[in-house]
Amino acid sequence: MMGWMSSGVVFWMLLQWLFGIAILVLAVISVIWLVRRTGNNDHAQLRAESAEEVLRRRYAAGEIDEDDYLRRLSGLR
Repeated sequence: MMGWMSSGVVFWMLLQWLFGIAILVLAVISVIWLVRRTGNNDHAQLRAESAEEVLRRRYAAGEIDEDDYLRRLSGLR
């Protein structure tokens, strides 16, 4: 009878140990997900860029000429 009871105790201890590891893994995955979600990415920076900054960047890259730049800039102000 004593052997049967001790195997039950071992089972519950093992179950608690596995549950603790599962909680730890879930916490680590949650932290990684949060860091990636709140981290700086290029898409968020492009959305935050103002219209004047986009215009300046396009002019500097040569996508638009000076006349076009000045015309669009006056339209923004």
